[in-house]
Amino acid sequence: MKYALTFLCLISLLKVETMLFDFTKTCNISDWRITNDDVMGGISTSKISLNTDGNGIFYGNVSTENNGGFAMTRLPVSVDLNEDTKKIVLRIKGDKKNYQLRIKSKSYQRYWYVHPLKTNGDWEILELKLEDFYPSYRGYKLNKANFNWDRIEEVAILIGNKRDENFKLEIDYISIL
Repeated sequence: MKYALTFLCLISLLKVETMLFDFTKTCNISDWRITNDDVMGGISTSKISLNTDGNGIFYGNVSTENNGGFAMTRLPVSVDLNEDTKKIVLRIKGDKKNYQLRIKSKSYQRYWYVHPLKTNGDWEILELKLEDFYPSYRGYKLNKANFNWDRIEEVAILIGNKRDENFKLEIDYISIL
């Protein structure tokens, strides 16, 4: 009986990781969408593809011409969260530039919940607390509570550093823990 209780206690401590997207050589990335500043007159360009190692590559050029300045890739998802879900985990290799990880609790929301990402040029695993994602619309922080929903319906990565720049972000996976 003592061992059974110990086993049950250990199981309750284990966290189950839910994969939002795992990039592999054979994965289908056709559901990833590109949204650049051209939706409002800008001329930034970006793409998402797979490299020979099977990692996602989000790359392109951000231009501030024509009041532009951002590039984004986004993925519709359908993930229910529970009270034990506390963070988003991603493994990335950046180019020492700043990005944002963005989530929506409802696909029809006009605003995103945002968490900044500062990449260091090496492979890194980032654990981002869901409670630290703040609401933002068109670059402005909203006077609303930080993320406290029980569902994620869209995830995105955005670069928009208010300067002209080429960028390249390598992504291994994005998960929820």
